[in-house]
Amino acid sequence: MPAPNHRRIPGATVARLPVYQRILLELVRGGTTTVSSEQLAEMAGVNASKVRKDLSFLGSFGTRGSGYDPEYLLSQIDRELGLDGDWPIAIVGMGNLGRALANSPGFSSRGFRVAGLFDVEPSLVGRRVRGMCIHQLDDFEEMASSDPPRIGVIATPGATAQDVADRMVKAGVGSVLNFAPRVLTVPPHVLLRYVDLSIELQVMSFYLSRTDRRGSAEVSSPLPHVVGLGPSAPA
Repeated sequence: MPAPNHRRIPGATVARLPVYQRILLELVRGGTTTVSSEQLAEMAGVNASKVRKDLSFLGSFGTRGSGYDPEYLLSQIDRELGLDGDWPIAIVGMGNLGRALANSPGFSSRGFRVAGLFDVEPSLVGRRVRGMCIHQLDDFEEMASSDPPRIGVIATPGATAQDVADRMVKAGVGSVLNFAPRVLTVPPHVLLRYVDLSIELQVMSFYLSRTDRRGSAEVSSPLPHVVGLGPSAPA
């Protein structure tokens, strides 16, 4: 087994590792025993040299001329992504989006575990989602002390998102995933990431507005190629 790699991994590589992970998981499920960097690159929508460079940050486990063992490579990416750990998640905001997130397989697999659901709406408090009870937001600190969430998910309206983030930080949550349409302020030691569907739609409208009636994009604004979403990538 290769020695642990402690080199700093670039952010762009970190963003591509989950794409490789998803592809490899599908290959393993399909019984594939060997995959080349060229095949992985085609499915991920990048070039082969970039795949090899990305994987080199994890160690050396490819064989020239033979490719990679998908199952072993998957285990190494899982290890690097921390998916062999326990990551309790607290979701605040149990409207349609919050319930959809709580029901998402991605929030209850590969190390992630929904540990708490919270809202301020009396009609939602006490209801169950996937067997878990929705608690009053005022109980967040008390519940966080018994099963401290590592990740806080904000799925509230924008007006209340900063207050929720402050509460999470005060309770010791070290990373926040924000779905609310609001720019948040957190201390430097807290990891903050945004998922804003309206921004993604605006990016799409930018490129659509520059597409001529025949369906070809203007040369000045070429359509971006998104990693992992090429036509040959697994669903």
